Amino acid sequence: MSAATAPTPVTAVLRRPTWARTLWLLVGAVSLILLCALSVSFGVREVSLGDIVAALAGTDDTLATAAIVKRIPRTVLALLIGAALALSGATMQAVTRNPIAEPGILGVSNGASLAVVFGLAFLSIRDPYGQMTLAIAGAAIAATFVYTVGSIGRGGATPLKLALAGAATSAACASLINAVMLPRVDVLQAFQSWQIGGVGGAEWPRIAITAPVLALGALICFVSARGMNSLALGDDMARGLGEHVLRTRLVSALGAVILAGAATAIAGPIGFVGLVIPHVCRMLIGTDHRWLLPFSALAGAGLLLMSDVIGRLVSPASEEIQVGIITAIIGAPFFIWIVRRQKVREL
Repeated sequence: MSAATAPTPVTAVLRRPTWARTLWLLVGAVSLILLCALSVSFGVREVSLGDIVAALAGTDDTLATAAIVKRIPRTVLALLIGAALALSGATMQAVTRNPIAEPGILGVSNGASLAVVFGLAFLSIRDPYGQMTLAIAGAAIAATFVYTVGSIGRGGATPLKLALAGAATSAACASLINAVMLPRVDVLQAFQSWQIGGVGGAEWPRIAITAPVLALGALICFVSARGMNSLALGDDMARGLGEHVLRTRLVSALGAVILAGAATAIAGPIGFVGLVIPHVCRMLIGTDHRWLLPFSALAGAGLLLMSDVIGRLVSPASEEIQVGIITAIIGAPFFIWIVRRQKVREL
């Protein structure tokens, strides 16, 4: 085969057989079920598989059952938030064609946090609906600002300029958050715990409020999957294929912002899930977003659940390590590797 007709790496990945992708999806689903069992089992009080079965069947009424009932909403919340963040990250990378795009790095999570803080401090908004609305609005404003600033100058929105704009936006939002919260000692402690990012305070009512919003964001992203495949070929090629580039980019970005904002509102700004998972998934199943997005959601749920279990196992008898710290420990080296691999250069 000549060099002119040899498939590019991207094309080769897109042509991976369906059976291989299906196999990886099955492996991911089985792994997620095992992680759910571990999440319910481990904590200050360990419970056995028999205890879990008895608790679900309603045939046991012991302290083990009480522990299981308390851990189930935490497990469900970790699944939802992990899937949402991974799906948001994969969509942001597709929209910006930036390999290091993700809610935390682009400042979207901190924008959502700042909006929630302003609502809490100045408008006394404490209900979940109001906080979620503010978080999504703050995430949208931050995403728009970062993309606009990163698009200025020659070359448009390059990975380096977007990363720098996102870092600057995150730093500015963090400074404003501290300025607003430090004088308010009454809510500072609760906010600091939320700011780290975690799923320890999971409650069914808040999950019930958040789940439909996350489902809406996920649906928007899934519907836009074919358009994301066109965007990956470049704007000119996408237009040549009949794709409405601006509309596809805006709709996809809307789904990503809804997911990131709602996840941040309920669990705090958890970083690196949206960065690590899409890259790993591309290595396993390819770049076709019709497969990549659902697999990213599955793997993201597994990563956050695994991080939560690790946080409980590392410090089982004392204050547990929040899941946001674990994901940062996992994601920071991965971020450095991606930057080195992509050989991002300053323009």
